[in-house]
Amino acid sequence: QVQLVESGGGSVQPGGSLRLSCVGTGRSLRFYAVGWFRQAPGKEREIITCISSSDDSEFPSDSVKGRFTLARDEATNAVYLDMSRLKPEDTAKYYCAIEFGPCSDDLSDYESWGPGTQVTVSS
Repeated sequence: QVQLVESGGGSVQPGGSLRLSCVGTGRSLRFYAVGWFRQAPGKEREIITCISSSDDSEFPSDSVKGRFTLARDEATNAVYLDMSRLKPEDTAKYYCAIEFGPCSDDLSDYESWGPGTQVTVSS
């Protein structure tokens, strides 16, 4: 019922910033927790942060805490991921996903996923 599309990826130098967008169609994202994940080649997909549906609380992982933040834009039915002080270790394909429940680190709890957008951090 809900389709997601990420955008905003690209190449950036270490220490730089990027804003990624997750836009939903079919139903308001207000009713869902929205998680952000990333996957580098040869590695498992990992959750990096999530924004709740109840009070917009954020739950960043240790690897991105203090550098990545989330915001909802209900006018465009979007959730933005603001990334700053980027490191080469942040290079990965980034995905957003939704679940009708609380934020979770279990990938199977999420019911819809976007196709992903690539972020590359290098000198």
